[in-house]
Amino acid sequence: MNKFKKVVSLVGVVLVAGMLMTGCSKGRSESITFFNYGANIDDETLKQFEEEYGIQVKMDTFDDMDTMYLKIAGSDLKYDVILVSDALMPTMIKEGLLQELNKEHIPNITQIDEEYLDLSIDPGNQYSIPYMFGTIGIIYDKNVVTQEVDSWDILWDEQYRDKVFMFDTYRDTIGVALKKLNYSLNSDNPEELEEAKKLLLEQRKRVDPKYGVDNGTTMIATGETSINMIWSGEGLNLQEEYPNLVYILPKEGVNFWIDSLCIPKNAVNVEGAEKFINFVSSKESALRIADEIGYTTPNKEARLEQPEHVRNNPNAYMTKEMMELSELYVPLPLDVRQLYDSIWTQIKVNE
Repeated sequence: MNKFKKVVSLVGVVLVAGMLMTGCSKGRSESITFFNYGANIDDETLKQFEEEYGIQVKMDTFDDMDTMYLKIAGSDLKYDVILVSDALMPTMIKEGLLQELNKEHIPNITQIDEEYLDLSIDPGNQYSIPYMFGTIGIIYDKNVVTQEVDSWDILWDEQYRDKVFMFDTYRDTIGVALKKLNYSLNSDNPEELEEAKKLLLEQRKRVDPKYGVDNGTTMIATGETSINMIWSGEGLNLQEEYPNLVYILPKEGVNFWIDSLCIPKNAVNVEGAEKFINFVSSKESALRIADEIGYTTPNKEARLEQPEHVRNNPNAYMTKEMMELSELYVPLPLDVRQLYDSIWTQIKVNE
């Protein structure tokens, strides 16, 4: 599953559709429903919240942000807390799918590093509280790749033919080509996108990359590939587990993503949702969640409690210079999305 190395078994996860039918609710003060991107929270945090507040957390999960969006926008299901990506945040705000937060009820927002607040996706954090963040970078096997790796260029190196792994997601992979060309990964310029297309077609001829998403972690660990695009959490976890693997951020810049907690417009238990968001935003919860999931936390107090090799790792917590080179995804207009789709089809057509 995208972005998460440790995925808790979904056996026992409560599917909330039936629970949300009219007449099935046991009362607002007794439960909240959490629509989460996979099981990316630890059991102990849920247990402690339930014990402290007497509010049961009933969690439903999704494995794709578009699935989440379609459920929130197009169904009668009602969730109290949802996880929203940076790419979808402006659209969901614009369409009135999220409600403004009463931050007086979420005082732990003061523990969030200001670097991850007041971003363009939600100025003033009127609708969202940062939950976790990360990047897309490169992981490589230093026993195979002996030269210095500091650029996206390595993914085009002919000596690693059949050993390169790319994401089978058009925004991410076209984004890498754009960054290699020193363009914005949110480019809507047809000429720049044509250059990116030619670059990725050239890559197919030179190294014949393997495409996928989740399977990349297994492939590099077993030696099937030697250089992979990878989510930072998975890359950093693999680096800890396998001494021959190294995760780096290419010098041209990367996609920086941030997932946030929001309350949908039609939430039933807003008070319980606020308590939950505040609870998981505390230092103790954020530290525990970051350790379980393997991703970096925006909670500055939790970061200070992390091991030195984590909190001071520039490939986990980016330097100011790398942050300036990196970008959040922004929503693209329909005509630009169609152009991206067309380019991706041309790149993948020979498979």
